Amino acid sequence: MNNISKKTPLLFLLLACLLTNYPNIAQQKSTIIQDNIFQKPTQQYGIRCWWWWLNGNVTKEAITRDLEEMKAKGFSGACIFDAGGYNQRGNGDVPEGPMFGSKAWRELYLHAIKEANRLGLVMSLSIQSGWNLGGPDITPAEAAKQVVSAETKVQGGKMLDITLPLPKIKDDFYREIVVLAIPDKGIKDRKPIKDFENKAATREVGWSVPETRPLLVDIPATAGEEDAQKKEVINVSQWVKNGKLHWQAPKGNWLILRMGYTVTGAEVSTSSGKWQGMVIDYTSEKHFNRYWNTNVEPLLKMIGPMAGKTLRYLQTDSFEAGGMNWSDGFENEFKKRRGYDPIPYLPVLAGKIIEDRTASNNFLNDLRKTLSDCISDNHYKVFASRAKKYGMGIQPESAGPHAGPFDGLKNYGHSEIMMSEFWSPSPHRSKDIDRFFVKQAASAAKIFNKKLVGAESFTTIGPHWNDVIWADMKPSADHEFCAGLNLVYLHTFTCSPKEMGLPGQEYFAGTHFNPNVTWWNYSTAFIQYLSRCQYMMQEGRAVADVLYYYGDHAPNLARYKADDPAGALPEYDYDVINEDRLLALSVKNGKIYLPHGDSYRVLVLPNHKILSLATLKKVQQLLLEGATIIGTKPLSTASLVASPNAESERLSITKQIWGNDESTTGEKQYGKGKIIWGKTAREVLKNSNILPDCEWLNKEKAQNFDFIHRKAGEMDFYFISSQNKENAQVTAKFSIGDRVPELWDAVTGNITPLKNYTLANGQISIPLAFNPYGSVFVVFRKKLSQATKTENTDFVKYQEKQNLNTTWQVYFDPKWGGTNWTTFDKLYDWTERPEEGIKYYSGTAIYKTQFDVSNLQNNEFLDLGEVKDVGIAKVKLNGKDLGILWCPPFRVSVKGLLKEKGNELEIEIVNTWRNRLIGDREKPANERFTKTNITIKPDWKLQPSGLLGPVRLLKGE
Repeated sequence: MNNISKKTPLLFLLLACLLTNYPNIAQQKSTIIQDNIFQKPTQQYGIRCWWWWLNGNVTKEAITRDLEEMKAKGFSGACIFDAGGYNQRGNGDVPEGPMFGSKAWRELYLHAIKEANRLGLVMSLSIQSGWNLGGPDITPAEAAKQVVSAETKVQGGKMLDITLPLPKIKDDFYREIVVLAIPDKGIKDRKPIKDFENKAATREVGWSVPETRPLLVDIPATAGEEDAQKKEVINVSQWVKNGKLHWQAPKGNWLILRMGYTVTGAEVSTSSGKWQGMVIDYTSEKHFNRYWNTNVEPLLKMIGPMAGKTLRYLQTDSFEAGGMNWSDGFENEFKKRRGYDPIPYLPVLAGKIIEDRTASNNFLNDLRKTLSDCISDNHYKVFASRAKKYGMGIQPESAGPHAGPFDGLKNYGHSEIMMSEFWSPSPHRSKDIDRFFVKQAASAAKIFNKKLVGAESFTTIGPHWNDVIWADMKPSADHEFCAGLNLVYLHTFTCSPKEMGLPGQEYFAGTHFNPNVTWWNYSTAFIQYLSRCQYMMQEGRAVADVLYYYGDHAPNLARYKADDPAGALPEYDYDVINEDRLLALSVKNGKIYLPHGDSYRVLVLPNHKILSLATLKKVQQLLLEGATIIGTKPLSTASLVASPNAESERLSITKQIWGNDESTTGEKQYGKGKIIWGKTAREVLKNSNILPDCEWLNKEKAQNFDFIHRKAGEMDFYFISSQNKENAQVTAKFSIGDRVPELWDAVTGNITPLKNYTLANGQISIPLAFNPYGSVFVVFRKKLSQATKTENTDFVKYQEKQNLNTTWQVYFDPKWGGTNWTTFDKLYDWTERPEEGIKYYSGTAIYKTQFDVSNLQNNEFLDLGEVKDVGIAKVKLNGKDLGILWCPPFRVSVKGLLKEKGNELEIEIVNTWRNRLIGDREKPANERFTKTNITIKPDWKLQPSGLLGPVRLLKGE
């Protein structure tokens, strides 16, 4: 007994080491997905929203109304987001309410949190008005800063006693960094460092996840173009007092560089009322803490125990603050993080070349990486730490798409909800690469072992109230579900007091989705769809075969899924990892593991042939342990860290790993692992007999399908999205060979065991049929008893039985200018009718008709044909509510409900505000039915509206 007790601590220690070095997916929480929750998701899986407090113009009454409506529609929560933006793009003003953080604003905020607590809603709070953190109390000393310089030419060989000119500054703010002297070689017509402003981080590189790796290199050098060698740079600061230089200059011509920093001039964007001011210095812990103590801490203290219980998350919106490249004490941060003194290289920020072009460019690479480290550690990490003391997490949009001087994945490492964004089709962002950004957030959740992947959802700029749910919103959400989205935040849900009328006050951008839209009471079916998808996505864990390392440079942002930098698609999926998390990887039995247990088959390196020395050493270790890694030989570290020894060490390691083989493709065993170059991940996996996770058979060339594979306990499931506007068919082949497939339809909640599938060689092939922009979960959970091939069909075939070409009675609400009950001798587009009360009608119209049916067979379906404009219909037949139809084919079973004579059909059709607003456009204000700050533009066109049909009875077989 004594011997055992003495060994026990050692046994536990050994076990802990094994779990650390060889993680297993079984360590993670096992989840069981339940049919009944999928069919009727509980509130915790509901959507959320940016709850826009526009210009602070909200009331307690409107707050309560909104929160109760959210609860009723199945929302799980909301983010209070005070902002302006009401009058952008030519729109009108709204009244100015209390300023963010003021006593009156706090009363509204407290009321909102109390009401959310009563209703059981999860709340977030944006910690300012507008975005780019800052505000009216940010002093120039606390604001974002950048290096500025002034140059003076002097002749040496004598004592200099001169007044140095002040660099160009802003807001009367200037702090000296250093005064340097370098030889004046009279260099003329030298080409500047390419893309200098981006490399020097004085501006954003781009607004939509730009490719930033070209910043790592420069144009070829020219002999004699250097301004000075590092040893020739003289720090003369000790001889400067009050801007006057008193220095015994050596012989020769000299350039005196007075270098300091001033504010960037960046302002808070889209803020309310008087909440104007400068953007905070994102690299400074001190300045963030002061902002927190003044503006955030009081808001958390005043709600007591509801902080961390009801108010669960804190938010800041996307970084759109331009560039910033210095701060007080930044040179010490640089020394600590890069290991060398930046001061001798500062002339590079004045456009000079020190040492040579490559060294100068590498200094700028190190500068941006240091800025990235400081933004992550001194801003977002501190933000998370302060929130954690209240039991709260953070959900900032800290990773683009605007490319500030940061590493997106590194910033995400501090978040509890990985918050991104995606757009509905919009003139402002019309291309997929410009409107889908969730893949990076989903990868962050995976590598940092977090559950929630959120997104500002359905953003638009330009159109208003002309959204078609099934054609604009659903395929956009489905696209991002396939990238890893699992929590929708509507953009936007504007709080609009009743005094603002209908449709009321609105933000200049976003898909309007709130109780003031005409279709709000019909939105539950779409919300349930999103909730079903979120339930599955939140409880399942994403599966991917490929891990792509995206480099250590800054700015660094992962792009949308189809960018596919690893070459994994379409049959395999991938995640993206940054340098910090790559250094934590391990290998077991040839698989590459994250510390918490997720594994990958291969690691892919970026193709720009640049790796940091730390990453290269880790690649060597992973190969020795047995990893398969795809990547070309790195030719540089693009850094001055540990220079010049780093480059010689790089040469040594790369020669060991890749050898002397300079061919464009090849592979080589190294340790227990293998290095491969010149091939895509897809090619390597297929050549290694790793079965495709999901592949498409019989797919037409123009068709577009996407998938994501997730696992929950012993269940595997795939979300399949047809991104095709027309009906589409495809055979999907899955590498799941031991379980019965089921279709889980998130539109209806129906769960259907499949009969038509083929199992062979460990893969199961399933014919799938999709409606326009259709989607489905293919679920595998029940064991197959034996290999099988079936000939049954899983899809109903429809044939027309009867066209309800009949007379309709249609009700248009007179309250909104409608004509009361009107007879339609056929189905009309409302905008083609002569009556103003129909042509310009917005809202719900009720269609009624009667019909007889012969030869009842109990297999009938009602098909509505075309439904315009928002695409919503609610159907009743013979007094039976058949629910809300919101996406094609607008078809519902009427089995057991028909009778031979006198069937009574009632259909509610709703359109958006667009047509009524156009009808009101030329009317005087006192004759309008509508009221809003949004300007009704002359180019707005009437939207086809109504039940267009043909309405038919179909028989299904």
